[in-house]
Amino acid sequence: MKKLLLGNEAIARGAYEAGCKVATAYPGTPSTEITENIAKYDEMYCEWSPNEKVALEVAMGASLAGSRVLCSMKHVGLNVAADPLFTIAYTGVNGGMVIAVADDPGIHSSQNEQDTRLYGLCAHVPIIEPADSGECKDYVKEAFAISEQFDTPVILRLTTRIAHSQSIVEISDKEDYIAKPYVKDINKYVMMPAMAKVRHNLLVQREIELEKFSNETGLNKIIWGDKKIGIITSGVAYQYAREALGEGASYLKLGMVHPIPIDMIKEFASQVDKLYVIEELEPFFENQLKAAGIDVVGKEIMPRTGELSASIIANVFEKSVNTEINRDDEFGTLPNRPPVMCAGCPHRGTFYILKKIGATVMGDIGCYTLGALPPMQAMDACICMGASIGMAHGFEKAIKQNGEDPNTTKVVAVLGDSTFIHSGITGLIDAVYNKGVSTILILDNSITGMTGHQDNPTTGFTIKGEPTKQVDLVKLSYAIGVERVKIVDPFEVDILEKTLCEEMSVAETSVIIIQRPCALLKYVKFEGPVQINQDKCKMCKKCLHIACPAIVNEGDKITVDVTLCVGCRLCDKMCAFDAFEKAGDQS
Repeated sequence: MKKLLLGNEAIARGAYEAGCKVATAYPGTPSTEITENIAKYDEMYCEWSPNEKVALEVAMGASLAGSRVLCSMKHVGLNVAADPLFTIAYTGVNGGMVIAVADDPGIHSSQNEQDTRLYGLCAHVPIIEPADSGECKDYVKEAFAISEQFDTPVILRLTTRIAHSQSIVEISDKEDYIAKPYVKDINKYVMMPAMAKVRHNLLVQREIELEKFSNETGLNKIIWGDKKIGIITSGVAYQYAREALGEGASYLKLGMVHPIPIDMIKEFASQVDKLYVIEELEPFFENQLKAAGIDVVGKEIMPRTGELSASIIANVFEKSVNTEINRDDEFGTLPNRPPVMCAGCPHRGTFYILKKIGATVMGDIGCYTLGALPPMQAMDACICMGASIGMAHGFEKAIKQNGEDPNTTKVVAVLGDSTFIHSGITGLIDAVYNKGVSTILILDNSITGMTGHQDNPTTGFTIKGEPTKQVDLVKLSYAIGVERVKIVDPFEVDILEKTLCEEMSVAETSVIIIQRPCALLKYVKFEGPVQINQDKCKMCKKCLHIACPAIVNEGDKITVDVTLCVGCRLCDKMCAFDAFEKAGDQS
């Protein structure tokens, strides 16, 4: 049977067919749907872990017990999980371990571009990379086999386009995988210095064996066309190259991208007139080929940042290589849609007040990062998950060292409930322990919003919707040592402003939990859209300051797009002339 599946769906199916028993993840676009789809298979245990480090550690425990395990994350999540990754590379595994990592070339939903292949190089961990959904499913199964054959975790690298594109997948039956018995072995699994030295030597030998395997595996394939041009590529870049160049080139498509098959590449290079590398982001293949003495052209003509496309590749080869390309010039472009908080978003009131009082805001990763954009422009910095609290604390300490009064600088940290659980707790501990005076705003919208409404430890439900223990943010803050904890509704803007000013004036760390559920949650109901009574409106434009996409400035008047308005009525709080009323009430 064949099905049309997203790459992420296909990975979930591959894990199921391979007999995977445990799957862990922290949601992060573009990897989120992997675990969401695994949750549909009752045969597998899966969880949203508090962060990627914990997810990989849980996966390692399950592997140690003999089960096949899949741990999924986006590229920046691997930064968080790097600590266990580098040492698991030493210990090896028991049950097969696959780490699915989705990179984001083009920065569609991330704070940076980074190339996961470099982690494989540094950690000495093999990486395989599928080029369509069918390969996503098949490569998961192959990754488990490689993991167990070579006693190593295996990274399955994706990019946004592979994770979120659909193609045909051949559906197979579930493999009858028998869990491996656990055997106590401290020399293998306890990484004290004496044991780690031995395991490091084994790691080096294993990588040599993996390179031999890379030269022999069917994951790496040659597709012959015109031998004047030879292309070494992988993943979605292969699809783009084929679309742009067709049979006007020959291709060495790498499915195993680390270690690369040097002998196979040398043989391929000897049979083409000119060799090129087409790869997104870093010159990963290119640098290794040049180090091996192979003459190759890569980033001299291809971009090093952003996504590739068939159009980009075609243009490069027409202009730089002087190659005639047989193609339609209309590869197609889509108009940009500026990012904006949704109508009814609970974060809108918070950032309106933060801008009004002139606060310096250390931001974080989430929907609320949009508070940095015009017209609010109420965020000063955003680096990584959980960084807001540490940055606010450091900012405050530097101000004090500079001879200024930190209680008058209005420095706050802003982060979501899920982000706080992910990596904000330790920052709050640090601020309290080191006598900080920062004000911490936890924007509790009752869900992990940015990645599509996943539950987290503050919601009281597991990934499968089962009721579970719920983290109490108030009690947690008190347990850490915070003595001033307030709960405020962000749409009660007057109360929020008063509370913020009070807490920023005290000489101690304080926490304000700003609590209102995401407007897109199914159970959130409003009274319906509003309209503006033009007889009452004075065109003061104060309502535009909340940046609601439903409020439209038409030049000579302000109107409400009722197809966008959800009726949250925050605009009422802005208007001094009572011009907003329920749609349909105006005669």
